[in-house]
Amino acid sequence: MLPLPESLRPSAERLFTDRLELAHRFASMLAEQGPERGLIGPREVERLWERHILNCALMTDAIGPDVKTLADVGSGAGLPGVVIAIARPDLDVTLIETMQRRAIWLEEVDAELGLGLEVVRSRAEDLHGVRSFDVVTARAVAALDKLARWTLPLVADDGALLAMKGGSAAEEVAKADKVLRKLGGVDPRIAQYGAGEVEVPTTVVQVRRRAQATRKGEVRG
Repeated sequence: MLPLPESLRPSAERLFTDRLELAHRFASMLAEQGPERGLIGPREVERLWERHILNCALMTDAIGPDVKTLADVGSGAGLPGVVIAIARPDLDVTLIETMQRRAIWLEEVDAELGLGLEVVRSRAEDLHGVRSFDVVTARAVAALDKLARWTLPLVADDGALLAMKGGSAAEEVAKADKVLRKLGGVDPRIAQYGAGEVEVPTTVVQVRRRAQATRKGEVRG
Protein backbone atom coordinates (compact mmCIF):
# COMPACT_ATOMS: atom_id res chain seq x y z
CA MET A 1 0.00 0.00 0.00
CA LEU A 2 1.34 3.44 -0.94
CA PRO A 3 2.40 5.10 2.34
CA LEU A 4 0.72 8.33 3.39
CA PRO A 5 3.36 10.88 4.48
CA GLU A 6 2.81 11.70 8.15
CA SER A 7 2.89 15.43 7.41
CA LEU A 8 -0.21 14.96 5.24
CA ARG A 9 -2.13 12.71 7.62
CA PRO A 10 -4.12 15.48 9.39
CA SER A 11 -5.39 16.79 6.05
CA ALA A 12 -6.15 13.29 4.77
CA GLU A 13 -8.04 12.40 7.94
CA ARG A 14 -10.06 15.62 7.76
CA LEU A 15 -11.03 15.11 4.14
CA PHE A 16 -11.65 11.36 4.07
CA THR A 17 -12.66 10.75 7.72
CA ASP A 18 -13.63 7.08 8.11
CA ARG A 19 -13.04 6.38 4.40
CA LEU A 20 -9.29 7.02 4.48
CA GLU A 21 -8.69 3.30 3.93
CA LEU A 22 -10.52 3.56 0.59
CA ALA A 23 -8.31 6.50 -0.37
CA HIS A 24 -5.27 4.37 0.53
CA ARG A 25 -6.50 1.56 -1.71
CA PHE A 26 -7.15 3.91 -4.62
CA ALA A 27 -3.73 5.54 -4.23
CA SER A 28 -2.10 2.11 -4.27
CA MET A 29 -4.03 1.02 -7.36
CA LEU A 30 -2.97 4.19 -9.15
CA ALA A 31 0.67 3.83 -8.05
CA GLU A 32 0.84 0.19 -9.15
CA GLN A 33 -1.11 0.37 -12.41
CA GLY A 34 -1.15 4.06 -13.38
CA PRO A 35 2.23 4.38 -15.11
CA GLU A 36 1.98 1.19 -17.19
CA ARG A 37 -1.59 2.01 -18.24
CA GLY A 38 -0.68 5.56 -19.22
CA LEU A 39 -2.78 7.17 -16.51
CA ILE A 40 0.02 9.00 -14.70
CA GLY A 41 3.70 9.53 -15.37
CA PRO A 42 6.25 7.36 -13.51
CA ARG A 43 7.60 10.38 -11.65
CA GLU A 44 4.16 11.17 -10.26
CA VAL A 45 4.06 8.09 -8.03
CA GLU A 46 6.30 9.56 -5.34
CA ARG A 47 4.12 12.66 -5.03
CA LEU A 48 0.80 10.95 -5.64
CA TRP A 49 -0.69 11.76 -2.25
CA GLU A 50 0.01 15.49 -2.16
CA ARG A 51 -0.14 16.52 -5.81
CA HIS A 52 -2.98 14.26 -6.88
CA ILE A 53 -5.04 12.55 -4.16
CA LEU A 54 -5.19 15.37 -1.62
CA ASN A 55 -5.06 18.00 -4.35
CA CYS A 56 -8.32 16.57 -5.67
CA ALA A 57 -9.88 15.85 -2.27
CA LEU A 58 -9.54 19.53 -1.37
CA MET A 59 -12.12 20.25 -4.07
CA THR A 60 -14.75 18.91 -1.70
CA ASP A 61 -14.27 22.06 0.37
CA ALA A 62 -15.89 23.90 -2.56
CA ILE A 63 -18.89 21.54 -2.78
CA GLY A 64 -21.83 22.53 -0.62
CA PRO A 65 -23.64 20.08 1.68
CA ASP A 66 -26.87 20.33 -0.36
CA VAL A 67 -25.31 19.11 -3.61
CA LYS A 68 -26.71 15.74 -4.67
CA THR A 69 -25.33 15.01 -8.14
CA LEU A 70 -21.87 15.56 -9.58
CA ALA A 71 -20.27 14.79 -12.92
CA ASP A 72 -16.53 14.73 -13.53
CA VAL A 73 -15.71 15.48 -17.18
CA GLY A 74 -12.58 13.91 -18.65
CA SER A 75 -12.14 11.82 -15.53
CA GLY A 76 -9.15 9.88 -16.90
CA ALA A 77 -7.32 8.32 -13.99
CA GLY A 78 -10.21 9.18 -11.66
CA LEU A 79 -8.85 12.56 -10.68
CA PRO A 80 -10.79 14.24 -9.23
CA GLY A 81 -13.98 12.17 -9.70
CA VAL A 82 -13.02 8.99 -7.83
CA VAL A 83 -11.36 10.94 -5.04
CA ILE A 84 -14.44 13.12 -4.58
CA ALA A 85 -16.65 10.02 -4.50
CA ILE A 86 -14.50 8.56 -1.73
CA ALA A 87 -14.53 11.77 0.32
CA ARG A 88 -18.23 12.51 -0.28
CA PRO A 89 -20.21 9.24 -0.27
CA ASP A 90 -23.45 11.26 -0.10
CA LEU A 91 -22.98 12.35 -3.74
CA ASP A 92 -24.20 10.53 -6.83
CA VAL A 93 -21.03 10.74 -8.95
CA THR A 94 -20.89 10.25 -12.71
CA LEU A 95 -17.54 9.93 -14.48
CA ILE A 96 -17.57 11.07 -18.12
CA GLU A 97 -14.63 9.80 -20.17
CA THR A 98 -14.17 9.49 -23.94
CA MET A 99 -11.29 6.98 -24.07
CA GLN A 100 -12.26 3.31 -23.78
CA ARG A 101 -9.14 2.20 -21.92
CA ARG A 102 -9.64 4.89 -19.30
CA ALA A 103 -13.35 4.14 -18.96
CA ILE A 104 -12.41 0.47 -18.37
CA TRP A 105 -9.96 1.53 -15.66
CA LEU A 106 -12.64 3.62 -13.96
CA GLU A 107 -15.05 0.68 -14.02
CA GLU A 108 -12.37 -1.56 -12.49
CA VAL A 109 -11.73 0.99 -9.72
CA ASP A 110 -15.44 1.20 -9.00
CA ALA A 111 -15.75 -2.59 -8.85
CA GLU A 112 -12.71 -2.90 -6.57
CA LEU A 113 -13.69 -0.13 -4.15
CA GLY A 114 -17.48 -0.50 -4.29
CA LEU A 115 -18.14 3.21 -4.77
CA GLY A 116 -21.35 2.93 -6.77
CA LEU A 117 -20.11 5.22 -9.55
CA GLU A 118 -21.70 5.70 -12.95
CA VAL A 119 -19.10 5.57 -15.74
CA VAL A 120 -20.26 7.07 -19.04
CA ARG A 121 -18.06 6.68 -22.09
CA SER A 122 -19.00 9.77 -24.07
CA ARG A 123 -17.96 13.22 -25.11
CA ALA A 124 -19.42 15.80 -22.75
CA GLU A 125 -21.04 17.68 -25.63
CA ASP A 126 -22.97 14.57 -26.68
CA LEU A 127 -24.77 14.71 -23.33
CA HIS A 128 -25.97 18.30 -23.74
CA GLY A 129 -29.72 18.46 -23.30
CA VAL A 130 -29.74 14.86 -22.06
CA ARG A 131 -28.11 15.04 -18.63
CA SER A 132 -27.65 17.73 -15.99
CA PHE A 133 -25.89 17.80 -12.62
CA ASP A 134 -25.73 20.05 -9.57
CA VAL A 135 -21.96 20.31 -9.93
CA VAL A 136 -19.63 19.55 -12.83
CA THR A 137 -15.89 19.20 -12.17
CA ALA A 138 -12.85 19.03 -14.43
CA ARG A 139 -9.11 18.85 -13.91
CA ALA A 140 -6.45 19.49 -16.57
CA VAL A 141 -8.95 19.05 -19.42
CA ALA A 142 -8.79 22.30 -21.43
CA ALA A 143 -8.54 26.08 -21.17
CA LEU A 144 -11.58 27.57 -19.46
CA ASP A 145 -13.15 29.07 -22.60
CA LYS A 146 -13.16 25.69 -24.34
CA LEU A 147 -14.00 23.79 -21.14
CA ALA A 148 -17.05 25.99 -20.55
CA ARG A 149 -18.49 25.04 -23.93
CA TRP A 150 -18.27 21.38 -22.97
CA THR A 151 -19.34 21.56 -19.35
CA LEU A 152 -21.68 24.48 -18.59
CA PRO A 153 -24.57 22.98 -20.61
CA LEU A 154 -24.36 19.99 -18.24
CA VAL A 155 -24.76 22.15 -15.13
CA ALA A 156 -28.27 22.32 -13.65
CA ASP A 157 -29.98 25.65 -12.97
CA ASP A 158 -28.18 27.42 -10.14
CA GLY A 159 -25.54 24.68 -10.14
CA ALA A 160 -21.82 25.24 -10.55
CA LEU A 161 -18.80 24.39 -12.65
CA LEU A 162 -15.69 23.72 -10.54
CA ALA A 163 -12.55 23.69 -12.66
CA MET A 164 -9.17 22.91 -11.13
CA LYS A 165 -6.60 25.34 -12.48
CA GLY A 166 -3.07 26.54 -11.90
CA GLY A 167 -1.32 29.88 -12.02
CA SER A 168 -3.10 30.93 -15.21
CA ALA A 169 -6.55 30.88 -13.57
CA ALA A 170 -7.13 34.66 -13.58
CA GLU A 171 -5.99 34.97 -17.21
CA GLU A 172 -8.27 32.11 -18.25
CA VAL A 173 -11.28 33.63 -16.47
CA ALA A 174 -10.73 36.96 -18.24
CA LYS A 175 -10.35 35.29 -21.63
CA ALA A 176 -13.46 33.15 -21.12
CA ASP A 177 -15.73 35.99 -19.97
CA LYS A 178 -17.74 36.26 -23.19
CA VAL A 179 -18.23 32.51 -23.51
CA LEU A 180 -19.26 32.17 -19.86
CA ARG A 181 -21.88 34.88 -20.15
CA LYS A 182 -23.37 33.44 -23.35
CA LEU A 183 -23.71 30.05 -21.67
CA GLY A 184 -25.32 31.47 -18.55
CA GLY A 185 -22.18 31.35 -16.43
CA VAL A 186 -22.14 34.08 -13.79
CA ASP A 187 -20.07 35.21 -10.83
CA PRO A 188 -16.79 33.48 -11.78
CA ARG A 189 -14.53 33.26 -8.76
CA ILE A 190 -11.07 31.91 -8.05
CA ALA A 191 -10.57 30.23 -4.69
CA GLN A 192 -7.72 28.31 -3.09
CA TYR A 193 -8.15 25.40 -0.72
CA GLY A 194 -5.63 23.69 1.53
CA ALA A 195 -3.38 26.62 2.40
CA GLY A 196 -1.37 25.55 5.44
CA GLU A 197 -2.27 21.89 4.87
CA VAL A 198 -0.38 21.11 1.67
CA GLU A 199 2.60 22.67 -0.03
CA VAL A 200 0.64 23.68 -3.13
CA PRO A 201 -2.99 24.66 -2.40
CA THR A 202 -5.71 23.62 -4.83
CA THR A 203 -6.87 26.44 -7.10
CA VAL A 204 -10.48 26.18 -8.25
CA VAL A 205 -12.37 28.39 -10.69
CA GLN A 206 -16.02 28.40 -9.63
CA VAL A 207 -18.71 29.48 -12.11
CA ARG A 208 -22.38 29.48 -11.15
CA ARG A 209 -24.93 28.77 -13.86
CA ARG A 210 -27.94 31.04 -13.68
CA ALA A 211 -31.41 29.59 -13.83
CA GLN A 212 -33.12 29.42 -17.23
CA ALA A 213 -29.81 29.80 -19.08
CA THR A 214 -29.59 28.38 -22.57
CA ARG A 215 -28.30 24.82 -22.69
CA LYS A 216 -26.89 25.05 -26.20
CA GLY A 217 -23.26 23.99 -26.28
CA GLU A 218 -22.35 26.04 -29.34
CA VAL A 219 -21.33 29.65 -28.90
CA ARG A 220 -21.15 31.97 -31.87
CA GLY A 221 -19.56 35.36 -32.07
